[in-house]
Amino acid sequence: MLNTRILNPHLLSLLARVRHTNALVIADRGFPFWPGIETVDISLQDDIPTVLQVLAAIREDFHAAQAFMAQEFLKENTPATQARFAKALENVPTTYEAHTSFKKRVPGAIGLIRTGDTIQYANLILISG
Repeated sequence: MLNTRILNPHLLSLLARVRHTNALVIADRGFPFWPGIETVDISLQDDIPTVLQVLAAIREDFHAAQAFMAQEFLKENTPATQARFAKALENVPTTYEAHTSFKKRVPGAIGLIRTGDTIQYANLILISG
């Protein structure tokens, strides 16, 4: 039996298939559906769970070598929100790019985890290391 804090079997299965240099998306509730990309939707209500909660849950077992976020995240959110994301991504080089460029990376991802997050542009693409 696999020993992990994560209980959701679909999420565990997805995480087990992420290999070196593969991409994993953690998205907010408004992120569009992507046909052809496995999506594990764990949204329950507004902000349950959040992107940061999911990130915290997987960080112990997921080595993120790089992260991508939309530049619009920086324009639409308070310095306090930005600081919470920066702390959660501590020691992970993070690139901010136009949301249109960010979305072009999504089809190459192994999978997408959809949350109930309501923070504007709170989407992450994590590259495994």
